[in-house]
Amino acid sequence: MAPTAKHQLTYRCLSILCLLRNVAAFFRPASQSRAIVLVLSRRISLASTAEDASATNGDSYVAPLEEIERRRNLAIISHPDSGKTTMTEKLLLYGGALQQAGAVRMKGEQRATQSDFMEMEQARGISISATVMSFDYNKLHVNILDTPGHQDFSEDTYRALAAADNAVMLLDAAKGLEPQTRKLFEVCRMRSLPLFTFVNKMDRPALSPYEIMDQIEQEFGLETFPVLFPIGDGERFKGVLDRMNNVVHLFDRGDRKSKAEVEQVPMSDLDTLRERIDDEELFEKLLEDQELLGELISPLDMERVMKGEQSPLFFGSAMTNFGVQLFLDKFCEMGTKPSGRLAKRKEEGKGKKAKEDANDGDDEADELISPDHGEFSGFVFKTQANLDPKHRDRLAYIRIVSGSFQKGMKVGHSRSKPGKKYNLAQAQTLFGSDRESVEVAYPGDVIGINNPGNFAIGDTLFTGNEKIAFPGIPSFSPEKFAYIRNPNPSSYKSFQKGIEQLLAEGAVQALRQRNDDGGGPLILAAVGQLQFEVVQARLKSEYNVDSDLEPIGYTLARWADGGWDAVDKADAAGKLFGIMIVQDRWGRPVLLFRNDWKAASVGEDEKYLELKPWSKPPMFE
Repeated sequence: MAPTAKHQLTYRCLSILCLLRNVAAFFRPASQSRAIVLVLSRRISLASTAEDASATNGDSYVAPLEEIERRRNLAIISHPDSGKTTMTEKLLLYGGALQQAGAVRMKGEQRATQSDFMEMEQARGISISATVMSFDYNKLHVNILDTPGHQDFSEDTYRALAAADNAVMLLDAAKGLEPQTRKLFEVCRMRSLPLFTFVNKMDRPALSPYEIMDQIEQEFGLETFPVLFPIGDGERFKGVLDRMNNVVHLFDRGDRKSKAEVEQVPMSDLDTLRERIDDEELFEKLLEDQELLGELISPLDMERVMKGEQSPLFFGSAMTNFGVQLFLDKFCEMGTKPSGRLAKRKEEGKGKKAKEDANDGDDEADELISPDHGEFSGFVFKTQANLDPKHRDRLAYIRIVSGSFQKGMKVGHSRSKPGKKYNLAQAQTLFGSDRESVEVAYPGDVIGINNPGNFAIGDTLFTGNEKIAFPGIPSFSPEKFAYIRNPNPSSYKSFQKGIEQLLAEGAVQALRQRNDDGGGPLILAAVGQLQFEVVQARLKSEYNVDSDLEPIGYTLARWADGGWDAVDKADAAGKLFGIMIVQDRWGRPVLLFRNDWKAASVGEDEKYLELKPWSKPPMFE
């Protein structure tokens, strides 16, 4: 690479320094000579730093290729009680981010988990909200997104998956595939995410590894390649065979909070293996499994993995630390770096042109924004209020897609008026509820920025003269509906503030009567009852207000993409009898049904309604 003007200047200055040092050695005391060199060195360093800062704060936000290459992020999905949060803790332990892993349900002196930090999460032993944790490991920067497993909070999981480039599907070795796992797998498939599979809880009696492999292939049409294959299960679980290196890793059952002791034995050293395994039946089965897998299983093909056609398969136990570090090492080798995203681009017109652009109806994402794109872009996939209860803060979680974030940069906002800019004066890296100020961040990173109330889930932030918007994150049909009311008029302001901030987080969806600008009764819509309980508990604990819920007897919602004219036509013809007509936060028509049969019947007979069980927010406003 040809030297830049800055490099040439530096070379000349260093040459002068060397010359001065040699001359000074003849004419001055050594102490004075060193002082001259030190002063000149500082001046050159300051000049170089100023030039670097000038370049950083200029118009270009291109991310360094080496920083893009070393990013990896991973979303962990599972059915409830498969050990997902425990797995997250152990990945943090082996990644060097924790000195001691926490427990989902604390006993004695055990500490709480880093990812489940909300009071209700710790009390119930479940994950309610997706969390992000970042750490450096083996020269890579890893972002882990721990997602809720409970189906009532599946929308938070969908949003986390929108920010991920890789996913690991965690299975309970005794149960195999479970309902929530099936649902989340389909989301991964829709997003074309590379999927790793970790079969957990091998320290308990488990299904045959071949039975689990068959389940995945039969139900998902997904071929698996065992990378780590188990040696026994339950009390006889001895360790795993690393099929990539033909090495057996034998584990010592030690302290569950600390790293496991591991002994590595090559498969070629059969005498040592037989002695260390100390179980003739398991030893013979290991030899049989090695031969059988080598003959029957197709080779690992990373191109197929990236397309979602093959899944690297791992076995282990997060609770007892068996196989966790091996999985982390293999993921860092195999996982994909940050990928580009399709977006819609528009010029930031003003006046009449801006209105025309906003109303052109074409919100189809048609341009790939790659990580090395010359401008910064990112999207909001989560918002959170009261991470610090003392300051009542609001945070927006941004997944960076392209360019580099720089502290103090000014960005446009996909739903704001043309020319409107926001100053990102502060940003934090995230580690559960803990935060640390960050000066710069790159594609694949997740950062938290102060949310003035303008940033909503699905919004895009960008630099440059053209508006960029990534497709919004969809909302899915709720199944529970209830009016929420404030029983205490004196707490009106606190109640309204709490409801507003919790709705912005997507804790539940909000519906209102048609043309209600906010003065009428508010309808909360949720996937499950537990979401309502969380909203009420957080209103009480974080805003000190009570609330009353009045259930409504409907079981599903459908968005009418045909618009209000289509809804009025069907209503006038008597086709919507017994159906509640409401509007979402964007003023779009939503129909509430009492059963699936009625929804299917209306959708089939009145096709002009264009009923859909999900909706996306508008890309531009």
